[in-house]
Amino acid sequence: MGQSAYITLVQGSAVDRIDLDGVKEQLRQYKEQMSLAGRQLGWDYADAAFPYDIKQKPEANGAWFYLKGANSLYRHIVFGTGIREDGEASSSYIQVVLPDDSTHGDKAKANELCKWIGKRLQAEVKLFNGRTLYFNPRK
Repeated sequence: MGQSAYITLVQGSAVDRIDLDGVKEQLRQYKEQMSLAGRQLGWDYADAAFPYDIKQKPEANGAWFYLKGANSLYRHIVFGTGIREDGEASSSYIQVVLPDDSTHGDKAKANELCKWIGKRLQAEVKLFNGRTLYFNPRK
């Protein structure tokens, strides 16, 4: 079984709920931001920063999608969403999965994407190594 990281929307996050379309939009914004950085630098940085294509399999039934690597350094990363119930409270989350045959490049890019999405959504991010990053305003 692969490794998982979680981006959890908590109290104080920018949004309360997120679905797969919201995650895809975050990834599109990431690619667009990298494209703008590349224009400033004078080279096509978007393809180097996001070397994936967003793919949806019919058997996923809208529960997950994956990023397919564009070269041999990157294979795939799987994204899914869900809602975790804690008693009376519930929190929406994004699960990022590295399948067993993922590369080190996939893991590094998945960590980068988790941090970037977590920061934009002001969420709590639990990385693949078990560390938790808090991007949400806490008291």
